[in-house]
Amino acid sequence: MNLILMGLPGAGKGTQAEKIVEKYNIPHISTGDMFRLAIKEGTELGKEAKSFMDKGELVPDEVTIGIVRERLNKPDCESGFLLDGFPRTIAQAEALENLLQDMNDSLDYVLHIDVPKEKLIERLTGRRVCPTCGATYHVVFNPPKVEGKCDRDGSELIQREDDQPETVKKRLEVNVEQAQPLLDFYHEKGYLVTFNGDNDIDEVFHDIDQKLGDLSK
Repeated sequence: MNLILMGLPGAGKGTQAEKIVEKYNIPHISTGDMFRLAIKEGTELGKEAKSFMDKGELVPDEVTIGIVRERLNKPDCESGFLLDGFPRTIAQAEALENLLQDMNDSLDYVLHIDVPKEKLIERLTGRRVCPTCGATYHVVFNPPKVEGKCDRDGSELIQREDDQPETVKKRLEVNVEQAQPLLDFYHEKGYLVTFNGDNDIDEVFHDIDQKLGDLSK
């Protein structure tokens, strides 16, 4: 099964990806992992990507697509894949379609985990971190035993700059602007399946699992 996973920051994509990978035994492929692997293996495309990254520049689409092609041709993708963080643009989505056609393959579903923006803000702004040991807490979902103190070493917990309400709102707005054209593109193609990410984690996975079960029949 060939899948793409979409959702805004804080929607719980990582958690659902773990569950999908465990049950269906397909690799979870993120853009960062793909680049790191290509660079580590020293492929021509990996070297090219590294030259752009070292300069702090965006890796051009043709290099990114080439790296995706290399990754999807690896043996662990024979039964399918779960792409996360790619594609990010319509041009990349069209290139992925062409790439899969060349491989005599196609997408099955684009899984979109949808959570209301105000809930995402609550999830993201509630994070607290220990500056000493790096332990992460959440004021609502995973609070420390003593308010504001790390369970491990008693350090005063801090809120990262990234987790400040204004920063979170801006980040979500940018992500919505980027994601909406892609969601529309995949909706028109008939690949898009949206799940209510505001439900309990197991409930969300149950809904995803039911949909993916159709592919196994």
